[in-house]
Amino acid sequence: MHGGNLAWAAALAGCSPFLILDFSASINPLGPPNRAIAAITAALDTLKAYPDPDYQQLRVLLGSAHQLPPEWILPGNGAAELLTWAAMELSGLETAYLVTPAFSDYWRALQAFNANVRECPIVLAERSSEVLETGRADIPSFPAFPSVSRSGLLLNNPHNPTGKLWEKERILPYLEKFALVVVDEAFMDFLPPEEEQSLISAVRDYPNLAIVRSLTKFYSLPGLRLGYAIAHPDRLRQWRAWRDPWPVNTLAAAAGVAVIEDREFQQKTWSWLASARSDLFRELGKIPGLMPIPSAANFLLVRSDYPGSQLQQALLLQHRILIRDCLSFPELGDRYFRVAVRSPAENERLLAALKSVSQ
Repeated sequence: MHGGNLAWAAALAGCSPFLILDFSASINPLGPPNRAIAAITAALDTLKAYPDPDYQQLRVLLGSAHQLPPEWILPGNGAAELLTWAAMELSGLETAYLVTPAFSDYWRALQAFNANVRECPIVLAERSSEVLETGRADIPSFPAFPSVSRSGLLLNNPHNPTGKLWEKERILPYLEKFALVVVDEAFMDFLPPEEEQSLISAVRDYPNLAIVRSLTKFYSLPGLRLGYAIAHPDRLRQWRAWRDPWPVNTLAAAAGVAVIEDREFQQKTWSWLASARSDLFRELGKIPGLMPIPSAANFLLVRSDYPGSQLQQALLLQHRILIRDCLSFPELGDRYFRVAVRSPAENERLLAALKSVSQ
């Protein structure tokens, strides 16, 4: 199950969905930005016309933000839609190597096209005094791959659900080995520019590289469904030929244009997240039976001595708080759960509730 299923949670808790405090979906609690709301309102009068099928304004602004021509940008109906076309292309190769544990939508998309998937598991980080002091993620080892010139690789950075961040230099060598490398950078925006490890700067040098990004998690717009891919124009033309016309609605496109250059909101998010994540990490580690995993993203994976699904149900029934169980990640099972980093007051409410139900 995806995070953010408030209808299901509310039915279990016996309350309105609006009364659920959602830690299961890793969405920026500071948004949506005022610019996005204003742009959506201003675009209401344009609903009687079809969207621009080329999404030219959005592509130009995204290209400018990444120092790329607009032809290298393809907006999509959320990152999930673009990952579908990436999976379709991966399925045509001998093998699709998948770094696991992996987001369930990767499995959905790869299985839809009968891809030959080979899992490459990562090792979870251990707690260390340095991490406890700084709240910064460690730099983990990267799975070893053979030379696979007719195969593809799909991974995300930062990694979901662990929050691991790989240095760009650790991934670059695999661009020389694989026929296609797809990197999901849906959570990369949550790192300030000086800490990012994005591969966007390498995309012109590697026609076998495709990057997928989200505009809904960072800007708190998941209901609008908006993401974009960055890749060689030939690849993006192929993806566009496979999909339906107008995948991005007018309001989503307008909001995307408005938020791309919202420097104030971006800086506010970076300033909030570092301290909030560090504080939540530290306090979770003080609760007996819980061990948070160091993360570079806006969420924390927590190892638990208590079944995650039972904690989820208890938090819903007793406190109307929704956390993400990890049953959809077979490698993790019921001894882990994941929580978003929210505002300090909301994080305090979660911590108090976890102390209550884990006694």
